[in-house]
Amino acid sequence: MLSNIWSGSKVRLRPVMPSDWKAFHENDQDSEGARLCDFIHFPRSEDGTKSWAEHTSSKSSEGDNVFLAIEALDGTLVGSITASSCDTRNGTFKYGVAIFRKHWRKGYASDATRILLRYYFEELRYRKVNAYVYAFNEGSRALQEHLGFVQEGVLREMIFTMGKHHNEYVYGQTKEEFEKLNII
Repeated sequence: MLSNIWSGSKVRLRPVMPSDWKAFHENDQDSEGARLCDFIHFPRSEDGTKSWAEHTSSKSSEGDNVFLAIEALDGTLVGSITASSCDTRNGTFKYGVAIFRKHWRKGYASDATRILLRYYFEELRYRKVNAYVYAFNEGSRALQEHLGFVQEGVLREMIFTMGKHHNEYVYGQTKEEFEKLNII
């Protein structure tokens, strides 16, 4: 039986395709969702989103830094996941995951995160991953804790949104912690 390291029990990770523009454009209309993941961007036209999807689909990863689409096993685009600040010398990286609102609470973020971490720990020899979570993002905080991440610190008043500054939490997980919680 063939297995694909980029597939899990609910999702598969794949490159962004030009045809993904519409789902990403729809998601861009969710200002509250944008605030939870990053920040609220200026409005972008459909042509702008098409151009972004086209550019992203033709762009290769920069070292081990990558932006991938998350697709449910039925082929529905449900979000994206990134690995960034990849430091091969120290074996550390950051990750972030964003699921489109209509697909929240279906286990897609957990499955996608496990796929990404398994690859970085087992194939690229990374030792530690960090996730930065806005204090007001209860869902993301719960996800990190569900996945076995440990809250390692608080960056005070790092994020400005909703008219005031908010804390940001730093979560971390080592390869050994991941292995204890996940069958590899």
